[in-house]
Amino acid sequence: MRIGFDAKRAVSNFTGLGNYSRFVISNLMKYYPDNIYKLFIPKLPNESKEKETEIHKNEKIYSIKHTHKPFWRTMGIVKNIREENIDIYHGLSNELPYRINHTGVKSVVTIHDLIFLNYPSFYKLIDRIIYDLKAKYACKVADKIIAVSECTKRDIIRHYKIDPSKIEVVYQGCFPIFKEKADEAKKKEVKRNYNLPDEYLLSVGSIEERKNILLIVKSLKNIPNIHFIAIGKQKEYAERVMHYAVENGLSDRVHFISNVPLTDLPAILQSAKLFIYPSLYEGFGIPIIEALSSGVPVIGATGSCLEESGGPHSVYVDPYNDLELAEQIKRLLDDDQARETMVTEGLKYVKRFSDEECTKELMKVYKKIMEN
Repeated sequence: MRIGFDAKRAVSNFTGLGNYSRFVISNLMKYYPDNIYKLFIPKLPNESKEKETEIHKNEKIYSIKHTHKPFWRTMGIVKNIREENIDIYHGLSNELPYRINHTGVKSVVTIHDLIFLNYPSFYKLIDRIIYDLKAKYACKVADKIIAVSECTKRDIIRHYKIDPSKIEVVYQGCFPIFKEKADEAKKKEVKRNYNLPDEYLLSVGSIEERKNILLIVKSLKNIPNIHFIAIGKQKEYAERVMHYAVENGLSDRVHFISNVPLTDLPAILQSAKLFIYPSLYEGFGIPIIEALSSGVPVIGATGSCLEESGGPHSVYVDPYNDLELAEQIKRLLDDDQARETMVTEGLKYVKRFSDEECTKELMKVYKKIMEN
């Protein structure tokens, strides 16, 4: 098969959607090297060599240079797709080019989430309109839709009235580094470098309202001594959280850290007593996969997809109930056996999100498309 991708994010975005694009492309090249993969980008990246990934260097890359048209990803790319005789074009981030369904090329789109429809107050109006137009059109014209979770599949059906048979759920894994056990020297190093306390609760992700870490801070009122570390990009919401901590005498136990390199994150994770992810809504929960892979007990929130990410042996609480969260934290901190069981079962559960397993499921979708 000749499979094409809009790889702009794969070579220029080093967060969520970029990580997904690299996960898909690099693993397809690894496990199914007999296919031809064409990566369409508007221009070659200017990032430093340190940021380059193996997909930049693969000889099968197709690069469209010096294309600066503002609507290239929406319309301009269609001409290039035709020229390359692609069998399947995969839109990796909620969109497909306009009139892709008139090219004779089969298409698949990955829909990561429709949070902008479920929680519109978290987005600017113009962003909601653009996201909705792109996702709705892609779902309409695609031959197949990949949802990153059963939760996202339900949202696609509910909001866009799509036939469920058109949607396949294919999960995503995490970086292999989270599966590697950090030695004691590395753990001591990160504790020293980031001034971490001996025992702490941990959350990872952008510090914004949807991630709901204020719930964790509120729970600290009923849990003596334990500290809370939040790692992620600090947005305006972070100021509100810290203001609450100061007002309630908790500021000495609440710590925000930004710009943690990937090489340090597993050791910080593995040194935590519990990983807590009380997000109000997610399309999937990669930070939970990272925590389980690192051998850390997880507390998530009910209401979206986190039970899919965390499995039956993680703990889930009402994302608006800080007393329930405090109760579960205290219970687990006092019960070594319960935490050990969560770690053991979590490591078993997370195997379903291995690179090979996820890529095998993706290839099944491609084959279904070609058979129809």
